[in-house]
Amino acid sequence: MLTMQEILETIKMVQEEHLDIRTITMGISIRDCAHTNPQIATQKIYDKITRLAQRLVPVGEELEREFGIPIVNKRISVSPIALVAEASETDDYYLFAETLEKAAAEVGVNFIGGFSALVHKGLTKGDRNLIDSIPHALAATERVCASVNVATSKAGINMEAVYRMGEIIKETARLTAERDGLGCAKLVVFANVPEDNPFMAGAFHGVGEPDCVINTGVSGPGVVKKAVVKASDCDLGTLAEIIKKTAFKITRMGELIGREAAARLNVPFGIVDVSLAPTPAIGDSVAEILEAMGLERCGAHGSTAALALLNDAVKKGGLMASSYVGGLSGAFIPVSEDGGMIRAVEAGALSLEKLEAMTCVCSVGLDMIAVPGDTPAETIAAIIADEAAIGVINHKTTAVRIIPAPGKKVGDYVEFGGLLGHAPVMPTSTFSSAHFVRRGGRIPAPLHSLKN
Repeated sequence: MLTMQEILETIKMVQEEHLDIRTITMGISIRDCAHTNPQIATQKIYDKITRLAQRLVPVGEELEREFGIPIVNKRISVSPIALVAEASETDDYYLFAETLEKAAAEVGVNFIGGFSALVHKGLTKGDRNLIDSIPHALAATERVCASVNVATSKAGINMEAVYRMGEIIKETARLTAERDGLGCAKLVVFANVPEDNPFMAGAFHGVGEPDCVINTGVSGPGVVKKAVVKASDCDLGTLAEIIKKTAFKITRMGELIGREAAARLNVPFGIVDVSLAPTPAIGDSVAEILEAMGLERCGAHGSTAALALLNDAVKKGGLMASSYVGGLSGAFIPVSEDGGMIRAVEAGALSLEKLEAMTCVCSVGLDMIAVPGDTPAETIAAIIADEAAIGVINHKTTAVRIIPAPGKKVGDYVEFGGLLGHAPVMPTSTFSSAHFVRRGGRIPAPLHSLKN
């Protein structure tokens, strides 16, 4: 039971500190929609999504009114399309992306994830078809999101897939050049991808999930920042405890909304993802939390340690509050979506190399990074390989969402608007990685993966 004090605290968090449910995401298995005829398969996919998700948006709006808590996004994730479309007698999977777009528009969600492939140990014909279809799919749709998992701690890193994704990102940017490469903002390359992540662009419905499930993503950087500021000059151990207790309250609210949504939709509740996901709104910044801890600017020496403290405390607070914490959970550090990160880049405090170091201890990886449009595909592939190595060695999820902005150079800006925000174009290394990434093959799994 929630106490009156907890209810009052939550109201204050919503009204003054930007607390919200970032997303209610319905996961839907479409594996039973596979068919040799792609027209039949896509019709079955459309029918199943629209049947199960027809009340998702209305229920979300009901909960907002009844509980007074903003639910920013209502979204859908589906089984990886590469697994389903492979049964169809076609090599062009754009038809499946078009179907996802139509279904998402029909039920009123803002994004649908699952135009995805899992290729950490190799690629099937369906995987190749899916990956080849990504640029066209993301350029011609508004709501469809794509992801590709290229590495796991058990399998190592599939460098053939890594190199190909460097080329795919470049092509996606080219096809959406008039929108500053916006298509790349809907594409994530993962290592150790979670199957129950409710956040876009990386959400898909994993093969170990039930037929239909509700997952929620909660975000509260503003709430945590307020708690850190209020804590003043306490020692870091005490600060970690304060953050942990704050995350506990946020998680309780997220699970309450998630379970209520699942009950009204008559589907199981899955997980609550307790991720500090920033937005361009003033005060809703992970970078500002780190600065409130005592850093002059995010990116200064000590930033990685501060982020490690923050990420760990958020995870511990979530686990104290719920037995069903999942997804990614922790702290996101996207540049374009975080006003504090943008200011840190502009001040010269935050570089791509420092961001990479910080991804060792945060929830995901290099997220919403804009780089010059003439950055070679091999360099992008090498950046993906670096992030994948961090994930594989440390048994954690890492990811890359990078935008080689067509026609833009260092110091220019990309403008996406809304939650995607805007970002300064950051420099990459001028030295080539081409020969390394073109070697192909698979970087073997680390020794400590052999735990059986």
